[in-house]
Amino acid sequence: MSQANLIFLTVLTTSFLGPFMGSSINIAIPSIAETFVFPPAMLSWVVTAYLLGSVAVLVPFGKLADSIGRKKIYQSGLICLLVTTCLAGFSVSLPMLIVFRLLQGLSLAMIFSTSMALLISGHTAQDRGKVIGYSAAATYMGLSFGPVIGGLITQYLGWRAIFFFTAAGLLVSLVAIVKVKIEWYGVKGEKLDVFGSFLYCTSSIAVLYGLSAYAVNPWAFGILGSGVLLLVLFVYEQTKSQQPIIELYLFRNTIFAMSNLAAMIHYSSTFAIGFVLSLYLQLVRGFDASTAGLILLIQPLLMAIFSPWAGTLSDKIQPRFVASAGMFLTMLGLFFFTFLTQQTPIWLLGLNLILIGIGFAFFSSPNSNAVMGAVDPPIYGVASSILSVMRLSGQALSMAVVTVILSLYPQTSGVSATVMLHSFTVIFAVQAFCCACGVFVSLARGT
Repeated sequence: MSQANLIFLTVLTTSFLGPFMGSSINIAIPSIAETFVFPPAMLSWVVTAYLLGSVAVLVPFGKLADSIGRKKIYQSGLICLLVTTCLAGFSVSLPMLIVFRLLQGLSLAMIFSTSMALLISGHTAQDRGKVIGYSAAATYMGLSFGPVIGGLITQYLGWRAIFFFTAAGLLVSLVAIVKVKIEWYGVKGEKLDVFGSFLYCTSSIAVLYGLSAYAVNPWAFGILGSGVLLLVLFVYEQTKSQQPIIELYLFRNTIFAMSNLAAMIHYSSTFAIGFVLSLYLQLVRGFDASTAGLILLIQPLLMAIFSPWAGTLSDKIQPRFVASAGMFLTMLGLFFFTFLTQQTPIWLLGLNLILIGIGFAFFSSPNSNAVMGAVDPPIYGVASSILSVMRLSGQALSMAVVTVILSLYPQTSGVSATVMLHSFTVIFAVQAFCCACGVFVSLARGT
């Protein structure tokens, strides 16, 4: 197998496994709640902790990968993720599980910051949209099979087996990357801005934690404020640094800046859909985990089917038009979800998931193509990590909104389906509004 094909194989494998594990955990949340006896607002930290860990070190790892080698960082991330995934399966308490999810996030940051850079480094510019499309398809296949396989695993083997199943797949990806003999660099040997990296890590953790814990921790507002101040200090430090971890001049490029902002808005609007619908289907409608997983399969399956086509289309048509149309469809789907009731026909819910799945596919690949097409090859690693930061920040914001809103409804840990449905309506309304704003941001990126 050629070096390019090995890279393609390992990136597609990890692109599948990361989302697979995440969507499997979403469907297993009620089962985890039974094991550790915690309300939904606390359980959301099983997802949020992983996002915090990922965002906190993504950009430094992207910069480091351009300096010491993208394959080296990617391979190290795979090893760390394999270990932490196995350990997560042996968790004996919810805090222990949350800690291992945090460590998984740190490990995944090494993968996220380099995977797209590795992928496009081994292919021509003419094929960039296509390979990004296939990578997105693998991601959505992971999201597709996660609820189904995860539901079956949870029902028959228990939620812990999800981590062991994922670890087996990670081992396959690790074998593939070890066989790759070529290394890719951006600016080889460039030193890492350690102080800037520290400011970035602490500010991102403080901001995201402050947002997520605002409704349950009286110190959260102070932590959030401190995070914002550290973020301002980080930006100032980057303007003075000889070797900044983020090339701020990139954000003068309208296409790059607006495409990244659109990504953050889109993911902040959509990431929590699986989490909320998992609670709705199992706790409100009474479906078991495997049945709920089959229903949730619809959205990511449509994403997987349409992503390669959308990526190829964005090589021929301006990505902003394709991506904006996709975000508009997603917005409509979120708006329709505000009308969920205990009697909503499942076929109608399924049609709405089809709408969101198609919209998501037409946004994601073209938007990624626009971002990577706006920069030069030497900084692919940094550009890839910034895009991943925007995606994961959006996901963390999405879960923060869910955590805050669920925390305002303490009865959701009980049997009141009416109160729970009201909280879901508020969540989807907020997300639909954010997505509507994102449509205008996506269109404003220019050509």
